Order: sequence, then structure tokens, then C-alpha cells
Amino acid sequence: MYKHLTQAQRYYIYVERQKGSTQKSAEAIGVSEATVSREIKRNGGRNRSYNFMRAQEKADERSHRTPGNRAVSDTLKWRVTELLTKEQWSPKQIAGRLKMEGHAISHETIYTMIRADATGELARNCWHKMKYDRKTSRKHETKATNIKNRVSIHERPAEADGTRFGDWEMDLIVDKDQNAILTLVERSSDRFLMEKLKHGKQALPLAKVVWRLLLPYKGEGLKTITTDNGSEFAAHEWLSKKLQVPVYFTDSYSSWQKGNIENTNKLIRQYIPQGTDISTVTDRRIASIQAKINRRPREKLNFLTPNEVFFRHYA
Repeated sequence: MYKHLTQAQRYYIYVERQKGSTQKSAEAIGVSEATVSREIKRNGGRNRSYNFMRAQEKADERSHRTPGNRAVSDTLKWRVTELLTKEQWSPKQIAGRLKMEGHAISHETIYTMIRADATGELARNCWHKMKYDRKTSRKHETKATNIKNRVSIHERPAEADGTRFGDWEMDLIVDKDQNAILTLVERSSDRFLMEKLKHGKQALPLAKVVWRLLLPYKGEGLKTITTDNGSEFAAHEWLSKKLQVPVYFTDSYSSWQKGNIENTNKLIRQYIPQGTDISTVTDRRIASIQAKINRRPREKLNFLTPNEVFFRHYA
């Protein structure tokens, strides 16, 4: 008998499948190998590819194809469409926030609306465009030599696990001409800051921008900064001294070690796609993007917004 799997179980199947171990995933989630095999066949893609997000959507959609479901009112459909096209919220964010406001609609129903839209406009406003191709990176611990006195992420305190307030991640969005936008995100709230860099990837001017942006939060709101091994972050010692905060560096090819900023950059790419000449992006446009993403509710925040959670610490 086929067992209905949870999203957590599907995620574990996905992770172990990347390692080539179906048996291990079956044992870990308490089902038979046959159940895992049927799950991959039933909810996977072509050539037995498997992505847990897409698999969960397929399962949810199938379970809701039953008669008797309540129709969604035109007013609620309009509200959903507005949040999708004007604010680019995800179906889960929309459903979660509307529930807080007393409106009942599931994210599966919203996905059904998106797929039923013949124009494709709703899908174009999803950050993933309803496509879920993902690449899995292997762990590459490193002692990078391109940055003097670099401090490894493995020396970062355990408390900086993304749950306490004041731990930040830092990255750049760069175009082909090396024009750059600095991005910073506070890990517990997902609130982020961004600014176009007048001097591109030059290390000291970049560090001075970071100092100016984070100075208001020095103290309780600024405990650590984590970034990658790009030479543009070589002035980390100057920054650390000015802000009195340690700066840690991830391993090479390990973007998952600063997952918050990587996910934030993906959201920014909705508005500044790959191939955009960053020199043409105005400061006003950057401020608008920052404001829009910071007022987008997050599932991990119980559908509060990054702004709402972040500024609770300064109320």
C-alpha cells in the first residue's frame, strides 16, 4: 500500500538521492524501498529526476482534485492576482498572510490558478517561473590564501546559527563589466539592505559602504558578518575594527553556508535579471526593490514580514 509522505520525508529522499542512496532514505524515513521508488515514479520528473518541491506540489494538487471544494470568490482571486503580479509574493506567502487576515485559501489552490492562466503572466511573476532545476554542490573546505588573515566559518560561534538576532551575511551582484550591487541580510529576520557600489568591486570602498550601512545596528543588532572568498572582501580587517564585529568566510564552492543572502539575491534577480547592465539601475530603483522584498511575508517568520520582525528589536 502506498503511504502518503510528508514534505520533510520528500526532502530527505531528494537529499539522499543526490548521493545515490535510495535504501538509506527509505530506512531513515521509515518506509520501504518500494514506497520510495513509487514516490519517485509518481511525483518525479523525466528520466526519474526528483525535486522535493515539485513532488510536494504534484501530491498536493492531486489530493485537492476532489469534488466539493469551495469555490474561490472573485474578490479573493483578484487579491491573489494583485499580490502575485504587483508584489511577487509566493503562493505560500499569499496563503499564509491572507489566513492571518481571516481569508481561507490554500497555496495549492493558488498554484492551480497559476497553471490555469493561459497568458503565463502569473507564472512570470513567480521567482522560479514554475521551474525547479537545482544544482547540488559538494562540500569543499578551504584555507583560501587570496585574503590575508581570513577567518574560516568553522570558527564562527555556534550561536550564530540563524536564530539569534544580529548575525549578517554579505554578497555582491555583479554584471559582465564588474559593476556591482552590495547585498546584506540579517539572518534571523531576513531583512536585507542593498546599495550600488560606485567603485565596483574595490575592497576598501566596498568595506566603507558596509560600515555605513551597518553602523546604525552596531551592538545588539550586529554580532557577526559572514561572506565568501571574493577578493572584494579583502578589507575585512578594516571593517571588523571599525564595527567591532568578527567577519567569517565560507568554504570555497559552498554557497549554502550563506544561504540567506543567496536566496535573497535570487529574489532580487526577479527585478534585476542576469545580463542587466547594473550601471543603468538607478538608486531609486534599488530602494524600491529593497522596500518591496522587505515587506514580503516569509513562512519561516510565521508570515510576518522581515521589516515587522527586524524592527521589533528597536520598538
